[in-house]
Amino acid sequence: MEARIEKVKQQLQSQGYKLTPQREATVRVLLENEEDHLSAEDVFMLVKEKAPEIGLATVYRTLELLSEMHVVEKMNFGDGVARYDLRTESNKHHHHHLICVQCGSMTEIMEDWLIPLEERLEKEYGFSVLDHRLDFQGICAKCNAARASETKEETDK
Repeated sequence: MEARIEKVKQQLQSQGYKLTPQREATVRVLLENEEDHLSAEDVFMLVKEKAPEIGLATVYRTLELLSEMHVVEKMNFGDGVARYDLRTESNKHHHHHLICVQCGSMTEIMEDWLIPLEERLEKEYGFSVLDHRLDFQGICAKCNAARASETKEETDK
């Protein structure tokens, strides 16, 4: 974790910013909850446990700064809530998501399926893709199974 915090510190310094204690607390919360897609409010509640003096506005500003610097990815899954996810060094681009519109569950696809498309865009249009996101919205396997079970019960009546 310390190495990743140091990397964020270097990214901030390269843009003329400091890794203040408030920013570091926010980054630590994101690192500790890397599996989740936290909203600003979620981050704030977790930061508040560690540093009660930090306000919501500070957390919002920190998340926006980290988003602008591409340290975190700001995402909206159609529920009107911005969520934040740390970028990993292993991925050139952000990972993709399967979002269930019924239960809100989210499955991450870590494999980058769009590299062939990016290469084609470069070759055919001279367009260099810097980043992309791909989110599929639909119904997850669990909800599909529940729906099939309900349908079967209805037809059995």
